[in-house]
Amino acid sequence: MSRITKAAATALVAGLLATACAQGSATKGAESTPGGKVTVRYFTFSAAPDHVKDLDTIVAAFEKENPGVDVVVETAPYDEYFTKLQTSIAGGTAPDAFELNYENFVTYAAAGSLLDLGTVAGDTDDSVYAPESLAAFKHDGKQYALPASFSTVVLIYNKDLFKKAGVAEPTADWTWADEQAAAQKLTDKGKKVYGDFQPVQFFEFYKTLKQAGGEFLSADGTKATFDSPAGEKAATWLVNKVGKTMPTEAEIGGTADYDTNLFKSGKLAMWHNGIWQFAGLKDVPFGWDVVVEPGDTTKASAVFHNAVAASATTRHGKEAWAWARFLSSSGTAATTRIASSWELPPVSDQAVLAGYLKDPVPANRQAVFDSLKSIALPPVIKRQQEMQDVVTKELSNAAAGRASVKDALATAAAKVDELLR
Repeated sequence: MSRITKAAATALVAGLLATACAQGSATKGAESTPGGKVTVRYFTFSAAPDHVKDLDTIVAAFEKENPGVDVVVETAPYDEYFTKLQTSIAGGTAPDAFELNYENFVTYAAAGSLLDLGTVAGDTDDSVYAPESLAAFKHDGKQYALPASFSTVVLIYNKDLFKKAGVAEPTADWTWADEQAAAQKLTDKGKKVYGDFQPVQFFEFYKTLKQAGGEFLSADGTKATFDSPAGEKAATWLVNKVGKTMPTEAEIGGTADYDTNLFKSGKLAMWHNGIWQFAGLKDVPFGWDVVVEPGDTTKASAVFHNAVAASATTRHGKEAWAWARFLSSSGTAATTRIASSWELPPVSDQAVLAGYLKDPVPANRQAVFDSLKSIALPPVIKRQQEMQDVVTKELSNAAAGRASVKDALATAAAKVDELLR
């Protein structure tokens, strides 16, 4: 099995801001079907619901430069996306091109579901990408996806609630203890106002584990190592918020976007979430800002990467590659992302990045780049989704009081070890 090494993944992020941005026709040499245009179906999760129009802008620019191709966009929310994608692949109805996150890339590449882009590539100038970024989306030496964007997780907070409670706003120097103390003061269960929201799940756990000084997997990637004192400290940090400074599982009741609605309604003081939320918060009726997430023994921020791949069964490989190339490296795509706060393009064009920092909401956008100084990358294995589900399930059991933190971690570690065999 091919794994993306931790060193390579760290290098990927280090090189994100050292890439180049290029504009130009991506379909030189591409062939259209006789008698009409080629239709490329593109499936994405990151565009919906806030950036569909932004994607439409990129599609329009691509189609103008490539008049022989029509791009048809299909979207699904993240929590449904991979189930739908897997079903379409299994049923022989896979889209021509689709979005993949860094965590799931290995699974799809290893399963033979992706087209080797090197077999259809037209423009072979790879200088528009950081070498490390391209390498992260290779499998067995072949390029199966093109890196398109990255995003970070920050602490989003309601300035008005802090002011009303007389609590000092978060700073970059905050620790878990500072966050906990503020969350307790900001929580008013009588008014259904909560001080904090940090989901008790895999994506928050591997990050808080890093903040506590622990590691998720052994150096060679063959054994789970999160069943440790640092792991217990991280899991306890998450679990202990439930029912105290954040809602319980029963109160949330499986409601989709519960935390988003809670924050937008002015009932949540602090929210651990990603920069992809910025666009949806533009019109909330209260002041808000962001800061680098608090740490424990060290700082560690989650950084996510998305890429564009093509289906191994597509009949329009050249056109799918052309679209992937344009969406991931064109100037139109980069400037559109920046202008709309739709994650960040992996570009080195300082003028483009400066536009991101000039946007006044939130004011402390510098925190997005500061978070890149201390990175917690997700562990990646072949059976990725199963690993994520196992860890989330056992942490949920601990949060609901169905198991102790120690027992939950022991059970999760044993199950992850089985997945690694």
